[in-house]
Amino acid sequence: MADSNIIDVAGGEVKYDRNSELKAFDETKLGVKGLVDSGISKVPRIFLQPPETFLQFPTATAVDDTRFVFPTIDLTGYHQDPSRRREIVDQVRQASESWGFFQVINHGVPTSVLNQMLDGVHRFYNQDEEDMKKLYTRDMKKVLVYNTNFDFYNSSAARWRDTFLCNMAPIPPKLEDLPEVCRDIMVEYTDHVMKLGSDLIELMSEALGLPRRHLKDMDCAEGLSIVAHYYPACPEPDLTIGAENHTDSDFFTVLMQDHVGGLQVLHEGHWVNVPPNPEALVINIGDLLQLITNDKFRSVEHRVLANRVGPRVSVASFFSTGFIPTGKVYEPIKELLTEEEPAKYRPITVKDYSTVYKEKGNIDYTSALLHFRI
Repeated sequence: MADSNIIDVAGGEVKYDRNSELKAFDETKLGVKGLVDSGISKVPRIFLQPPETFLQFPTATAVDDTRFVFPTIDLTGYHQDPSRRREIVDQVRQASESWGFFQVINHGVPTSVLNQMLDGVHRFYNQDEEDMKKLYTRDMKKVLVYNTNFDFYNSSAARWRDTFLCNMAPIPPKLEDLPEVCRDIMVEYTDHVMKLGSDLIELMSEALGLPRRHLKDMDCAEGLSIVAHYYPACPEPDLTIGAENHTDSDFFTVLMQDHVGGLQVLHEGHWVNVPPNPEALVINIGDLLQLITNDKFRSVEHRVLANRVGPRVSVASFFSTGFIPTGKVYEPIKELLTEEEPAKYRPITVKDYSTVYKEKGNIDYTSALLHFRI
């Protein structure tokens, strides 16, 4: 990213210093929400996306929900009924291989907990401005990190969203380190999602033809980060984006989204809308699971559009230990390898992958997995 560039205004040259504008925005400590609350009618230049953001998949267009049916899996009875469980395992396998995404209903997380978690996120972002400023930080070592775009100063264009993040497992935070307006529901929601994640990873193990506890015993559901995104209404949604094309760097993600749409998955060359359903949870395969399954399960490109309607709120639960240093090494599972399908990736640690993923970003829209291919 250049420090500055030249633009032509009314026949004259005007120097535009992007870094100064980034810094000025960041120093408000009020995020994109603060811009919208101030009544802006134009998207600031730092948020204007380069053409490649929208042209990376020139043949990919959003399609209505009648052309592709986004996979929905009803988890009713998967604990009690063996035949029902086999049906669900087969559905998980098909969706993980072909889509890399699916949503689950009747998943065991009470609707009241889902609603309270969404309400808690709204309470967080609707706090008094002075309280919000105290929480705004770019120090990723803090227990709770709230800011606009974690790579704000390194990306080619900022995205139209604010975020707060907290690592909830394997080492849970102290209650006093969580925001008072949503700490109780964050803990309760985490408990439910960890239980669901444990069940999902068992279903995924069986979908791979492995023993039920295989992926769990590999600690694929050991770490959990809660990431709450806030996408304000945008006055010019065609000029910016909520989240650019990306894959997730974890083993798998459990996403709760509200009634406002915007999430899209790249499937068979088309951007397919993920139907918003506040009572469903969206599950997607992450890069690390694609690596250890030797490409049997797919980590798929997805994005979030900016929207005139808002705010849109989502809560992503990332199953990974991220940057926590551990000695655990992950590589393609030997039971999944054959002479025709040898290992495609070299052994890595989760921290190894997270570091490359963060440094690489999405500048060239290629997967960080390529860095580790044999």
